[in-house]
Amino acid sequence: MAEPSIFTRIIAREVPATIVFETDRVIAFNDIAPQAPVHIIVTPKTERYRDVVELAAGDSELLAELVSTARTLADEHADGEFRLVFNTGASAGQTVFHVHAHVLAGGLGEGTLGSE
Repeated sequence: MAEPSIFTRIIAREVPATIVFETDRVIAFNDIAPQAPVHIIVTPKTERYRDVVELAAGDSELLAELVSTARTLADEHADGEFRLVFNTGASAGQTVFHVHAHVLAGGLGEGTLGSE
């Protein structure tokens, strides 16, 4: 059995995080190594899906909830303007294989790319 991801451990409150939003299915917290003035991780509480492709195929309603949560957080923290990044696969920069989105905002210009 695989060891729980860092996100699973945050959800279980085993690892501290600055949680900014939570429902029964989704949690959001500040990234510990921010790549932008606003950098929030939004992830489902289930570790069933490794990446956004699996999530889209397995639970499109949960994916829609993640995107809706991202928008709510952007409204609260960045006047509604944001970049939403899903890294899919190790060579694309994914380091935690528990699907999650990066909400990036504040001072992002054309040609910049936030990464994990």
